[in-house]
Amino acid sequence: MTPAELKNAVRAAVAASVDNGELAVAVPDEVGVERPKVKDHGDYATNIALQLAKPAGLPPRRVAELLATRLRESDGIDSVEIAGPGFLNIRLSGDALGQVAKQVLIAGASYGTNDRFAGESVNLEFVSANPTGPIHIGGVRWAAVGDALARLLQASGAKVTREYYFNDHGGQIDRFARSLLAAARKEPSPEDGYGGAYVDEIAQRVTEQVPDVLEQHDPQEVFRERGVALMFEEIKASLHDFGVDFDVYFHENALHESGAVERAVARLRALGHIYEKDGAVWLRTTEFGDDKDRVVIKSDGDPAYISGDLAYYLDKRERGFDRVVIMLGADHHGYIGRMMAMCAAFGDTPGVNLEILIGQLVNLVRDGEPLKMSKRAGTVITLEDLVEAIGVDAARYALARSSADSQLDIDLDAWSRQTSDNPVWYVQYAATRAASVLRNAGDLGFTVDHDADLSLLTHPRENDLLLALAEFPAVVATAAELREPHRVARYLEEKVAKSAQRFWDDCQVLPKGDAPAEPTTAPRLLLWKATRTVLENGLGMLGVTAPERM
Repeated sequence: MTPAELKNAVRAAVAASVDNGELAVAVPDEVGVERPKVKDHGDYATNIALQLAKPAGLPPRRVAELLATRLRESDGIDSVEIAGPGFLNIRLSGDALGQVAKQVLIAGASYGTNDRFAGESVNLEFVSANPTGPIHIGGVRWAAVGDALARLLQASGAKVTREYYFNDHGGQIDRFARSLLAAARKEPSPEDGYGGAYVDEIAQRVTEQVPDVLEQHDPQEVFRERGVALMFEEIKASLHDFGVDFDVYFHENALHESGAVERAVARLRALGHIYEKDGAVWLRTTEFGDDKDRVVIKSDGDPAYISGDLAYYLDKRERGFDRVVIMLGADHHGYIGRMMAMCAAFGDTPGVNLEILIGQLVNLVRDGEPLKMSKRAGTVITLEDLVEAIGVDAARYALARSSADSQLDIDLDAWSRQTSDNPVWYVQYAATRAASVLRNAGDLGFTVDHDADLSLLTHPRENDLLLALAEFPAVVATAAELREPHRVARYLEEKVAKSAQRFWDDCQVLPKGDAPAEPTTAPRLLLWKATRTVLENGLGMLGVTAPERM
């Protein structure tokens, strides 16, 4: 019995009490059950009696007594005890708990999925680093977290489009082109330009493509066009090697060339939120909580920065996306107010149609000292630096296992060790151990029997592992709902891998030597297969592999 099935049983008990005239309340749509902190309190607990007591006009313990009587009659529930003011502590029968393992195997790769966002179309924009250099460590964090979030939303039923906003318009591109030109001429980089070995490399590649580039009428434009394209191909290749691919690469220039800005202004003008003052065109964002109105078109006729935001948001909504989710760095915190005001000005709901997630800084540490220099990119620590130090799996896991809104220090020495204090090694080792048990069983002629007697799984370590596996669908749903992939990582470490380790320590699975199989061999083998499945599925949602061998 999974937590979802137990919730249904509790809700059914409430409905039966209402139908029988024992409770005069509305049957709740959702019922909360959770694992008690103290094992002696049972497998699950619910405070539903306390919630219903006031509307029912009865003492909480009386409501608890009514519900406990009905729950005790439910299949799969061994006992129900009333504790304190009216909590219900529930123990499942051995067979009901064991059925979790069978449910995992039947569902296979789909175990853990849900329909929370079924039918919703989500545009998830993340990374979107300017094509003026390699992806720095802050962008790498969003690559790992954003891709994991996309996987979680897809596992929760959403149709997700991963989008990269390609900024090929504006002053940063001009500075990059000037830096490339200076490198080709063997001159110092402009004071406001870009440095690092990668600039020399890109400049060299452009001159190889266009040998006479320095003799052309406008060599800077050649370096702009070809240099940006080469840099962006490098960015895409780096992300691909990191396991992150995008469905859409949206070019900022397209907004200005297609008339999208003018269409957005016209839409807002029709809605009554545009006015003109001092020769400029303004958006009345103060009506929607912003601290000041925003200039959209400057008095000289040039579009202000927010004009691109207006056009891009409207473009996404016109492409049919129900939710627009944007992931931004810590330096964009002040950006949220005007973006949410923009969303409301279009008649949408901030926080629903538009969400903005802010990620904090990442520091890499080695030998107790923060890394500040990159071999290739000068002072910027890059994606390649991190992957070279600890590998793709460890990098993705390290970046995804902490809440993105908190600053993160990654100790490269700790994440390189093959020991249990390395979180990704610990979880992957649990997956490998499960694979090893199954492989050894096959060598001995044993196969996973889906009809094994699961009522024999009564050892406390077996129960703990089964309860951990049962939590996975709820963990995935919550992580998707809250946009917090780190919940999956912590669950894999603290619940599944830890319980699997204790199961391994205390519960013999395969017979030793020529000894015959024990009655518990088949159900325990099935439990190991279910454990392997959950570890594979969970790591997969983080974009991390579940190796067969280590």
